[in-house]
Amino acid sequence: MDQLLCGLSETAYNNTISIGQLKSATDSSMVTELKNYIANMNTSGNMALNITKATEYLKKQKKALEAQLTPQAAKSYTTLLGEIKALEREIASPEYENQLPAYQKQRTDARTLSQQKQSEKELLLEKAVKGRQVLDQNQFSNQQSIDDYNAQTQDLYNEYLDLERAAGKKSRKVMTVLPLILCILGLGVSGYLLLSGAAADLSASLGVPPVLLPVGSAGLGLVFGLIGALTALGTRRLKKELSLGSQALQETFRRHLGDSAISEEAMNAFTARMNDFKRLCTATETSEAAVQTLTREIAALQQTQTDCNEIIEKQQKNQWELEKKLELLANYKTQAEGLKNSLAENERISQEIMAIDLAQDTMTELSTSIRDSFGLHLNKTASDLIKGITGGIYTSMSIDENLNVFMNTPTKLVPIDQVSSGTMDQIYLALRLAAAKLIQDGKQEMPLIFDDSFVLYDDERLRTALKWLAASCKGQVLLFTCHQREAQMLTANQMVYNYIEL
Repeated sequence: MDQLLCGLSETAYNNTISIGQLKSATDSSMVTELKNYIANMNTSGNMALNITKATEYLKKQKKALEAQLTPQAAKSYTTLLGEIKALEREIASPEYENQLPAYQKQRTDARTLSQQKQSEKELLLEKAVKGRQVLDQNQFSNQQSIDDYNAQTQDLYNEYLDLERAAGKKSRKVMTVLPLILCILGLGVSGYLLLSGAAADLSASLGVPPVLLPVGSAGLGLVFGLIGALTALGTRRLKKELSLGSQALQETFRRHLGDSAISEEAMNAFTARMNDFKRLCTATETSEAAVQTLTREIAALQQTQTDCNEIIEKQQKNQWELEKKLELLANYKTQAEGLKNSLAENERISQEIMAIDLAQDTMTELSTSIRDSFGLHLNKTASDLIKGITGGIYTSMSIDENLNVFMNTPTKLVPIDQVSSGTMDQIYLALRLAAAKLIQDGKQEMPLIFDDSFVLYDDERLRTALKWLAASCKGQVLLFTCHQREAQMLTANQMVYNYIEL
């Protein structure tokens, strides 16, 4: 068909050389066809090129490229970079510093030292318990109790010595016996004076009453007897105290020295024994104080272990969180790298889109120039044709880029819809023939095909049109009609034609 139609498209064919009944007017698709034709001929000299198709191709290409764009890539990349920086700052904070080895070593050291101090405490505690048992067995609670006990024993020993010396004095014995002798003597003298009657003689010689001498002698004897009794009682009490003191000392010496003998050597040995107890008490108190110190130190070490356990647990949690954050960071960086590639791809695509836009802008600029050229060519050709078709009634016309037609009059441009239907048909015929002439310029011309195209023409317009066609169209003209009017006019005007009846 392309070869048969000499390169004319279906649109061009239907809007130029093929003129059907009541179809003189061109349709809207012819506008594009003419523009493409003029543009192609002006730019490349090749009618086969099609700017509209090129434009559509570029639009499709642009749309396809825009579909390949990642619209949110830049925003997502910026947001992701912010997330990465925030996450890196968070990871770099002291909270996520790995201190596990340090705290694990501190916990191990604390546990080892605690065990050592526990062993020391147990040894000291055993020593202190044993010392305290010895002190308790001897009823000692502290050094003061030992000093008091030693002082009491020393006082008891001194008192014993004093009693022993007092009890051993001869004067105490004489003072015990002599008053008794004097008591007996006084009572004897009193009895003698009373019984012998010598009291009277003696009273007379002394000048005292006779009763006074026996009574006085008896009273004096009683006094000495009382003194002797009191002295005897004192001696007895002294011996009793000496015995009690001796028993207490013996018991003390027996318990601490194993020997009940009372002597200065025993007392010295007892003092030495008390000094041993004092040293034991000092050692026990020192051990007890050390045990208390170790207890506090062990408690502190145990607290250190507890604190380390809590910190290690927190550190382990932090390290777990750090691993998750590092995984997230790696994921973010992977995404960022992907977005970076997307941005690079977006940039490449944007460059191609810019190139397409530039091409479209260039084609738009060319189209403007082409439309101007298109108007000049089409207006000139159509004006030449309308003059002949109308028999000089109209000499020129103006056609815009959308093939809207205006008739030129001396005073104004008249729109085509303001002329008669017959004139309108003539104008559209001129437009079609002008377009056909432009499209076929320089090529083998196709025949003009009229299919009852002159129905609205009156006889005068028909005659004028047929004369013009016969004179102007060098190529073949095919006129299909169901009327005899066209043949009669051709015959009447002596125009050569070939008549075929179907």
